[in-house]
Amino acid sequence: MTHKPKAKPKLDADARKALAKRNAASRKRPAFKRQNWFRYKRLGTAWRKPRGMHSKMRAHRKYRPPVVSTGYRGPAAARGLHPSGFAEVLVHRPEELESLDGNLEAARVAATVGDRKREAIEARAAELDIRVLNSRGYDDEESGDDDTEEEEEE
Repeated sequence: MTHKPKAKPKLDADARKALAKRNAASRKRPAFKRQNWFRYKRLGTAWRKPRGMHSKMRAHRKYRPPVVSTGYRGPAAARGLHPSGFAEVLVHRPEELESLDGNLEAARVAATVGDRKREAIEARAAELDIRVLNSRGYDDEESGDDDTEEEEEE
């Protein structure tokens, strides 16, 4: 079986520039953590907006961690895009792939889809040259299983 590289989106220069800008901004963006996450074990690190009247974090004191604000957002052209540059489309049935544009959109198989239908979706996507972002690679697994069985028999 020959290797087929993953499909790349056909983006215009502005979208490509916006993606690069978003990636650069993401590297600089701090990890926003909940106030007092380090103080109590029962508090997770997931972001919660500080709302307390006397909260130093809410008041943006210099010695406190940064607070989420609109200034940390990425460019509008890159918002909602997968890091690869494709716009994600949630797919539940193989027929839904027909309406996708393989140059700009990539499919993500819904979590509620079973193995049989997932395999059908991935096969149809391969025919239409549409990238599946959460592919399980059924072709590789099937060919790999046959080889291991032959080795065991010998």
